Amino acid sequence: MAATSGMFSDLKEIKKQLLSVTWLCRERGLMHSVKWASELAFSLESIPLNELPSTPALTEEDAQDLDAYTLAKSYFDLKEYDRAAYFLRGCKSQKAYFLYMYSRYLSGEKKKDDETVDSLGPLEKGQVKNEALRELRVELSKKHKARELDGFGLYLYGVVLRKLDLAKEALDVFVEATHVLPLHWGTWLELCNLITDKEMLKFLSLPESWIKEFFLAHIYTELQLIEEALQKYQSLIDAGFSKSTYIISQIAVAYHNIRDIDKALSIFNELRKQDPYRIENMDTFSNLLYVRGLKPELSYLAHNLCDIDKYRVETCCVIGNYYSLRSQHEKAALYFQRALKLNPRYLGAWTLMGHEYMEMKNTSAAIQAYRHAIEVNKRDYRAWYGLGQTYEILKMPFYCLYYYRRAHQLRPNDSRMLVALGECYEKLNQLVEAKKCYWRAYAVGDVEKMALVKLAKLHEQLNESEQAAQCYIKYIQDIYSCGEIVEHQELSTAFRYLAQYYFKCKLWDEASACAQKCFNFNDTREEGKALLRQILQLRNQNESPSADLPATAPFFLPQSLSANNTPTRRVSPLNLSSVTP
Repeated sequence: MAATSGMFSDLKEIKKQLLSVTWLCRERGLMHSVKWASELAFSLESIPLNELPSTPALTEEDAQDLDAYTLAKSYFDLKEYDRAAYFLRGCKSQKAYFLYMYSRYLSGEKKKDDETVDSLGPLEKGQVKNEALRELRVELSKKHKARELDGFGLYLYGVVLRKLDLAKEALDVFVEATHVLPLHWGTWLELCNLITDKEMLKFLSLPESWIKEFFLAHIYTELQLIEEALQKYQSLIDAGFSKSTYIISQIAVAYHNIRDIDKALSIFNELRKQDPYRIENMDTFSNLLYVRGLKPELSYLAHNLCDIDKYRVETCCVIGNYYSLRSQHEKAALYFQRALKLNPRYLGAWTLMGHEYMEMKNTSAAIQAYRHAIEVNKRDYRAWYGLGQTYEILKMPFYCLYYYRRAHQLRPNDSRMLVALGECYEKLNQLVEAKKCYWRAYAVGDVEKMALVKLAKLHEQLNESEQAAQCYIKYIQDIYSCGEIVEHQELSTAFRYLAQYYFKCKLWDEASACAQKCFNFNDTREEGKALLRQILQLRNQNESPSADLPATAPFFLPQSLSANNTPTRRVSPLNLSSVTP
């Protein structure tokens, strides 16, 4: 932490660096990097006019290429990429050469996107694109071997390699680019796309620059290492970036990823007060409003973004979420398609469109949409999970198992993935694995409160009555310890099983108490009455309440499920007097 704080000891110097790299990126048309650096610089205190960094000096080569560069840059800014490249042929300066190669790259990408948009079908890799990318790779490779690429040239070379699925080569080039030009944020973001886990991150040789801390916070968020990400962002706030809207939005996204919905909503609302015309990340905000079912708030957000810019992908996704919340799934899918026409590589729209096709029972279109999402980002657990659900509907459990496993690898502590895996194992009759999944889902914090019930039913199916009873007991205790009593369909199942279990154990008091709880549910009311009559009849015959058994039944709850599911810890039986629906 001391080393980290040392990196940020001179915030004035950091602001100068940010302003300088803003100029460099703007000259090369890297506008997303310009925006990021500008927002970060704005969050820091102003510096006197006489201390502001001067614009980069022109080299002799820059001066020779100035006319062609100025003309081409005007075409580039209007997205006339082929025209820009045409007038930059033969330019020798680093700046003009980068713009020449970048124009050619963007031209190819635009043509590929246009073909994708026309069909919105599967991405056919051989059909559209790779010839132009290969040509760029050959030219950039020669420059790279001759050590004639600056930091921006290395960035572009890495992008081309990544697009050609040459991940290892791309990773090495991006790492090299961070050493040559550490302040270019675009390079760090591209590096994020290639890192698959924390172990891989440890072996990268990265420059010790203050910007590395922003990169680590971002990659931790991407890898679902949310606790580490939040610690990094808090250290950046403490270092002097407390006014950064970028950091605030990333913290909100991090809380969204761990499903702390109230906290995430609170931060997004605060962010909108600070930056009311912000569109970036508002689709994530709309996801939270959707989950909470907040129709008025989602409607207001959709209208507000339409007023700002209705042709942004985020705006289309927000409107799509609004229609989805109103169960108008055809309209929702239409807006997600509109988002993809604006940007075919926009991850969130592919995943959300897959969800809408699932709602419309169009499984083939859902599979296609989820596969697109995975092609854009293999770390999108929602797309893997969506594919698992789709194949579950199609009754293809082996496919289903594969996709749920991939989702679980990306979200190892998400109980929904574990419950889905358990159900899949159960269908494949791999009951030991199913038990482990359900128990693990409970151990990591079962958000849907279903893991214990499923585990209990599995024990019940295997005639493991004590384990089943203990799971039902723990389930009831958890439901009633939440603070607010909610209708839960499986409570009746739990009370019915426990009433019968205690009855078999001749524990009449406990059986009577559970039978009385059955009166609160329509589906178990008659069974509860019948069981009470039986208990009363047996007691009238002067039978001993527990002639053969101790006063309390020996229940066990395993700390973890071993291969043979041997119980390992004794816990107290259910205290029924504290349970009041």
